[in-house]
Amino acid sequence: MSYATRPRAALRLRATALVTLPLLALAVACGGDGSGVKDGRSTAIADVPAAPAPGAGDRAEGTTSPRPAAKSAYYDAQVKYVQCMRTKSGYKDYPDPKLSGYLDWAEIEKIVERTGENEAWKGGRKGVCFPELRAAMDVEPEVDQQKAYESLLAHAKCMRDNGVSRFTNPTMSGGQAIPGGDPNPASPVLDSDSPAYERAEEACRSKLIESVEGMQ
Repeated sequence: MSYATRPRAALRLRATALVTLPLLALAVACGGDGSGVKDGRSTAIADVPAAPAPGAGDRAEGTTSPRPAAKSAYYDAQVKYVQCMRTKSGYKDYPDPKLSGYLDWAEIEKIVERTGENEAWKGGRKGVCFPELRAAMDVEPEVDQQKAYESLLAHAKCMRDNGVSRFTNPTMSGGQAIPGGDPNPASPVLDSDSPAYERAEEACRSKLIESVEGMQ
C-alpha cells in the first residue's frame, strides 16, 4: 500500500508521533518538562498575519473568517495556528477553528485524504507550525478525562455496532483517556478507507465530544 493510500488510522498514529516527539524536544530545549503535550494531541503559536476584520470575505491565503463574538485565548491561538498552516505550510484551505477553539477534524481529514500528507493533521510540512501548535495547546481548556473516556467508549461501541467488530475500547492510564480503535495500530488490521468503515465512522461521529475528535 502506498503512503498516499495508507489507511487513515495509520496516518493518525504517525501524526501523533510526529507531533509528540518534536514538541517534547522543544519543551526540553526551552527548559520545560514537555507538559504542553496533552491527550496525545498538540497545538501551538508564532508571528503570523493578523486575523482579518469582520466582513473580510472567505479564506484567502493567510486569513481566517471573522472572529466569533465569544473570543477566548484558545480560539485566538488556534487562529494563529491555522494561519500558519495556510501560509508557511501551504495548506491554503485549512479550515477555521470551531467557535469553541477546537479544530475541525472532519475537514482536516479531507485534506489528509486528498494530499496523502499526515503533516496536515498537526504541525505542518517539516514541522513548520509546531510553535503555533504548542502555543495553542498551552492554553487549551482542561479536558474532563472521565467525559473524554465515556465519549471514546460510546464511539467504540457504536463502531462495533455498525459493523467494525474489531474496533477496540479506550482505556484509562494515569488519569488520562487513551483512545481505542485498531487492535494493532503499528500494523493496522482495520481498513479505515473501506466503504463499511467510512459508513460506521459517519454514523458514529456524533459520539465524540470536541475535546477528543481526531484522537480515535
